[in-house]
Amino acid sequence: MGQEIRAAAYQEADFQRFCQRLQAETELLGRLVSAKACSEAAPVAGFEIEAWLLDAQMRPAPSNQAFLQSFGQPLVGPELAKFNIELNTPPQPLSGSAFAALYKQLQQAWHDAARHARQMDLNLLAIGTLPTLVQSDLHLGNMSDMNRYRALNRQILQNRSRPICLDICGHEHLKLEHHDVMLEAATTSLQLHIQCPLSQAHHIYNACIIASAAMVAVAANAPYLFGKDLWAETRIPMFEQAIAAGGYSGAADGPLHRVSFGSDYARQSIQECFIENLQHFPVLLPEQFDDAAEAFRYLRLHNGTIWRWNRPLVGFDADGTPHIRIEHRTPAAGPTVIDMIANAAFFYGLVKNLADERAEGGALLPFAQAKDNFYQAARHGLDCHVVWFGNRKQRLANLIEQELLPRAGLGLDALGIRSRDALDYLGIVRRRVASRQTGSQWQRRFIEAHPGEFGAMTREYMQRQLGGEPVSGWGF
Repeated sequence: MGQEIRAAAYQEADFQRFCQRLQAETELLGRLVSAKACSEAAPVAGFEIEAWLLDAQMRPAPSNQAFLQSFGQPLVGPELAKFNIELNTPPQPLSGSAFAALYKQLQQAWHDAARHARQMDLNLLAIGTLPTLVQSDLHLGNMSDMNRYRALNRQILQNRSRPICLDICGHEHLKLEHHDVMLEAATTSLQLHIQCPLSQAHHIYNACIIASAAMVAVAANAPYLFGKDLWAETRIPMFEQAIAAGGYSGAADGPLHRVSFGSDYARQSIQECFIENLQHFPVLLPEQFDDAAEAFRYLRLHNGTIWRWNRPLVGFDADGTPHIRIEHRTPAAGPTVIDMIANAAFFYGLVKNLADERAEGGALLPFAQAKDNFYQAARHGLDCHVVWFGNRKQRLANLIEQELLPRAGLGLDALGIRSRDALDYLGIVRRRVASRQTGSQWQRRFIEAHPGEFGAMTREYMQRQLGGEPVSGWGF
């Protein structure tokens, strides 16, 4: 969904043409995968961070167009709402001092963007859900002025034929109706990408699924929405319900959902995900392209309207060879740059270790159990109980400390990551788990000490984010 589109409305013939091209491109990808003609290049990392523009009162500032035009950086772009932007980092080979390089790149990009925001009397913030946000901020007047967002809003609402109903039970209960897709703008995330050799792609995809519970818990940073204390990572139910447009029938309560944990592991090939896209999800944005099928423009646009928490993507190497990468969407943005790099190190190391074990026939966990672990972790954070290999039930924090962090270290070593970097960044995650202070827990502790002071909490959070100390060491 990163690309702009030409039309804001479509005719039936547009859908028919798009479906024909989508089927042809899906079949072509299948032939390339079967012929092992996709890239086998070594793993490459990259990520996207969604962030908020705020005014002096810590309220959303719908100014991304002016910000982006004056900032003029190609790796920074718009998001659905005028008060959100997205920062990207250049791809980085996953070896050697990769994380030191990623930290330097992101720190500089964040510093430059935050400084530019201050020059415009704005503030830049990375957090999962904005504590000062109210429902009335999420109206179409605050939608970024792009055809893709207007068309997406129209198509999702046509498929639903009724208002979006948000119903989240957590520490408190939030229930409301909304009449457009702007609810999705309430969630901002850290999206981790791993480009992977074709022969390992389905193992890496499955490893991402298994790792999701630990990732959503260690990165939890979204307890509050519209003044309600909900899940440790409220982004998860929020996004799933805000973009609920259903499966093939078009019904919002169909068997497969456009935002979901997925339906199963990839059993034999990553191609299974793209076949499922073709067979079970109606086309939302039937654009017309002049490119050859080998560019996969139709397949990639359609895939961009299906938001699995672990989503396979098709891209291209520098020489034009198609490659597969997996986008891991479960972590929240923030709390600091170094926390996000630590989350990335934990993710890439753990996934490498699990994928290698899956390739050898191990790391067996039923998909239904991995899914249940994920939602338990999103709701309850580090204190939830999960079922792990061998049907062992245990507290997630203990599992991370005793098994998953060591696995991540082994995975980083197998990738050839410099040992000093591995120790430093995994140490940040270890201290966060030991202190039980994620971004989510820090926010809850602040509000417990200062009931209802969401503006003051957001300001304090922003100052600590600027200071750069990992969240495990934050006080009040």
